Amino acid sequence: MGIPGLYDSMQSHGLFPSDFTISVALSSCSSLKSFERGARIHRWADEHGYGSNLLVQNALVNFYAKCSKIPEAMKLFGEMSERTSRTVVSWSAMIGAYALHGRGQEALLLFHRMRKDGRVEPNAMTFTGVFNACGVVEDLEQGREIHALAMASGELKSSSPILENALLNMFVRFGSLEEARKVFDAMDHPDAFSNSVSWTAMIAALAQHGQGDEALELFKEMNLEGMVADATTFICVLRACSHAGLIKESLEFFHSMVEDYAIAPTETHYCRALDTIGRAGRLQDAEELIHSMPFHPETVTWKTLLNACRIHSQAERATKVAELLAKLAPEDSMAYTLLGNVYAATERYGDQMRVRKSMTDRGLKKVPRKSFIEVKNKVHEFVAGDRAHPSRDEILLELEKLGGRMREAGYVPNTKDVLHAVNEEEKEQLIGLHSEKLAIAFGLIATPPGTPLLIVKNLRVCSDCHAATKVIAKIMRRRIVVRDTHRFHHLEDGQCSCKDYW
Repeated sequence: MGIPGLYDSMQSHGLFPSDFTISVALSSCSSLKSFERGARIHRWADEHGYGSNLLVQNALVNFYAKCSKIPEAMKLFGEMSERTSRTVVSWSAMIGAYALHGRGQEALLLFHRMRKDGRVEPNAMTFTGVFNACGVVEDLEQGREIHALAMASGELKSSSPILENALLNMFVRFGSLEEARKVFDAMDHPDAFSNSVSWTAMIAALAQHGQGDEALELFKEMNLEGMVADATTFICVLRACSHAGLIKESLEFFHSMVEDYAIAPTETHYCRALDTIGRAGRLQDAEELIHSMPFHPETVTWKTLLNACRIHSQAERATKVAELLAKLAPEDSMAYTLLGNVYAATERYGDQMRVRKSMTDRGLKKVPRKSFIEVKNKVHEFVAGDRAHPSRDEILLELEKLGGRMREAGYVPNTKDVLHAVNEEEKEQLIGLHSEKLAIAFGLIATPPGTPLLIVKNLRVCSDCHAATKVIAKIMRRRIVVRDTHRFHHLEDGQCSCKDYW
């Protein structure tokens, strides 16, 4: 029956619930995401004089926040007396709700307001929301400061795995694998399920940072420790295989998941295995794997195959896959973009122009490549060929200086990713102004020598920018981390953590 059912039974027998009973019922509804039942309890509470009750008010804020009803939670929170009514439950619920819905800055402002008020001390639930918020706004320094606060408060010493997982994921998102690993190694909880979540998060982090072999070693260790791998764990393991190019291991884990763990593979599992096979150039095997799926493949599966066609310049197969995608998702521009890239790479510029015309006729636009870098608590955004930045003259001068030093160090521009039918000199000029290079140049002139740089991209890093960044990291003696949509690239002393396989 559960707590909400017991509450209903209590009322049906004419028993009058107390404020404590109402708060417990609301808490249960929030955990079960039972919004209609919780809203009914709220109406009853208002009708029977509990609307201004301290315990009920805090339970209601928590209920609406956890049910993702942010406007309702905000309204109730705003109506409460800041000094007498709000408890750590309501403050934490609002902070967590803001973070969950991508409103990290509002979550952090609310946290600082709570601390300034001084009447309520943050607990594990509060810090969980704040760590998630730091991940949303990508503010590493503030994340470290709040980590120190949590340590000083003692919450991390006796905390739940949920808090530690939030801290772990925050450092992973920032690209700070060393700090994430320290958090993981310090964990010690008997709760097998929560521990499995932590192990899975760490495996995912290692995979995303190009340490595929280490991720698989950790998976083996996880099994030896008696932790239970689930479907999410295997997604991370298969991703590790994909990033490291481990074809044999990928297929072994895929089959083991079904045979040894009785986990039915989802489309995501198939896509991970497909990505590994496709990147290795085994496109026929990849296509056969798709046809073996026990359900109709969605767009993500065909995009994975199309991307493999792009990597290996298989124009004919790419054309067929793109035609399938056009039927499945006619408004998705990515399929057209990938096909256009294949045609450009194979110098079929007439076909490329036809793809562009088709996009124009359908009103589709290519997603612009963007790169972001944070300097002195301000995020700077760049697009290819960007001349709008206030420091554009200094950036272009820095790129000009870098160009000569890079060539002396052996850098040769790779123009195969330039998708325009122009001469070689013009291609070199175009790739020289890619958004990532602009962001790096700005980082070099805006930060002290030796400062690590973190660049965030909205799309996959191109081959030339990857090669150029390796050289820049070496000659400028900088550690440069690039986070694209697929993984983290740690570039230092002319090497990358991905080992040039991405």
